[in-house]
Amino acid sequence: MLSRLRSSPLLRVGLALVALAFLAYGLSRNWNDSVAALRLLSWWTVAGSVAAVLIGLGFMLVAWRVVLAGFGSPLPMRVAAKVLFMGQLGKYVPGSVWAFAAMMELARDHGSPPRRTFGATVVALVTSLGCALALAAVTLPLTSQEVARQTWYLMALIPLIVVGLHPRVLTFGLNLMLRIARREPLDRVSGSAMLAAAAWTMVGWLFYAVHIWLLLGEMRPGGPSLFAVAAGAYALAWVTGLLTVIVPAGIGVREGAMVLVLAPVLDAPRALVIAIVSRLAFTLADVLWAGLGFLLARSQAPEESSAEAYAAQ
Repeated sequence: MLSRLRSSPLLRVGLALVALAFLAYGLSRNWNDSVAALRLLSWWTVAGSVAAVLIGLGFMLVAWRVVLAGFGSPLPMRVAAKVLFMGQLGKYVPGSVWAFAAMMELARDHGSPPRRTFGATVVALVTSLGCALALAAVTLPLTSQEVARQTWYLMALIPLIVVGLHPRVLTFGLNLMLRIARREPLDRVSGSAMLAAAAWTMVGWLFYAVHIWLLLGEMRPGGPSLFAVAAGAYALAWVTGLLTVIVPAGIGVREGAMVLVLAPVLDAPRALVIAIVSRLAFTLADVLWAGLGFLLARSQAPEESSAEAYAAQ
């Protein structure tokens, strides 16, 4: 599959169109509910929520770029934005490989070997999972003891993730997968790069919490005290959606989990409104970042080292 993507520009364009088609289908399937949800909120609240998501995704980009550079493939920020966000549109296509495949081929065009892109993406994903679980572990007991008890098994993953992200353990695990796939091993990423990536990722997660907090604040009074609820709700919803890999981008699963966590402070119909608008905010942010990455990368002059790195593969 990767070799075909590499050799066929037409196939790349086709994959991008398929991803956009599935994205449009996901929006159109719940269009009436989405419009009804948006009517219950002010435009400035929705705009603020989308802005918070855009900023949060920007911090996730920084974290991913730090890890990729730690593996030995530093990319200019504008190129990194193109690779990450245009590739991530593949998550809307059923199956769990399209985003990885697209990102590896886009990064290859700019001199990053596929094994490094794969490794950095896995590390960024696991780091985000660990940050989300840590945020949920801190906030859920403050908002709903019942939900915290029901999700204890997710919190039990935190020590495993912390151990797994140690540079020695991480490099061993990734290289084991690469050895099975008969690919060259990765160099060990430094501990400082991992700590920096985790810090940037957590900042991104705090902005994700802001986007729910703004929506929740318009549904009921509460002010800053609702921030913990918002943080726990989205963190747990995202983790649940991520672990349900058979559903493209966690569609439907994430919304149900969010309604469950918001139940102590909000009735189900209004909680569902927040979940629907949150989904729309992330979908719009994904498209905007992908478009921005494409435009920024077009203004990036090709680097001579990219062609040399490509020829060395």
